[in-house]
Amino acid sequence: MTALSTIWPLFDLKLTTPRLELRPVLDQDIPDAVAAAASGIHEPGLNPFSTPWTALPADQLGPNMARWYWRCRAEATPEHWTLVLGVWHEGGFIGCQDIGARDFASLRSVTTGSWLKQSAQGRGLGREMRAAVVLYAFDWLGAEVAESEAAAWNGPSLGVSRALGYELNGTSRKEWGGVVENLQHVRVTPETFRRPDWPLQVRGHDAAASLLKAAPPSGS
Repeated sequence: MTALSTIWPLFDLKLTTPRLELRPVLDQDIPDAVAAAASGIHEPGLNPFSTPWTALPADQLGPNMARWYWRCRAEATPEHWTLVLGVWHEGGFIGCQDIGARDFASLRSVTTGSWLKQSAQGRGLGREMRAAVVLYAFDWLGAEVAESEAAAWNGPSLGVSRALGYELNGTSRKEWGGVVENLQHVRVTPETFRRPDWPLQVRGHDAAASLLKAAPPSGS
C-alpha cells in the first residue's frame, strides 16, 4: 500500500531539538492535542490569541481544533501555507508551534505562532520550540525574515522573542474576540537571531519543501 506521506509529504517532516520533537499534527494526534489544550493554557479571562478558541465549551473545543488542523492542510499551497507542528516532550503532547508564509518564493518571510499547556510552561520549552522553527526557516528554507506578534501585556511571549534576538517592529490595535488589544509586532533576521547552542535535526525536508516550492534560492 502506498504511504499517505508519498502523496502529502508534509506528514514526514520532523524537527528535533535536545528536548523536543516537532512534527505535523496527524489525525491520530488530535485527541492528545485537545487534551493538552483542555488542561489549560492561560489564566481565565486573559486571552493571548487573536481568536478566543480556548474559551469554547468543552464539547466545541475538539471539533474547532480539528477543523483548524484540517483547514491548514487543505489550504496549503506554495502561495499561502501554514504548517501546524505538534510539540512532544518526553513522549507527551505539550503544545503546537506553527510557521506560515504568503508568497514565500518572493518575500522570503515567515510568521510564527504557538501555544503551550500550562504544566509545561516556565521551563524554556517555549523558547526552544520557537528557536526550532526559526532555525528551520533560516537554514533550511532560506527565509530572510521571521515575524511574530503578541498582545502588549503578554510578557512571556515577548520575552521569548527578546531572548532570540527579535527586534520591535511597530504596534497596532486589533479586535480579538470582541476585545480591543494593543499588539506588539517583532521581527528577526539571520543577522540578529540569537542562535541556540544546539543543532536542529531535520527529517523529511526535501519532499516537504518541494511540495510548497519553498526551497532556498540558488546560491544560498
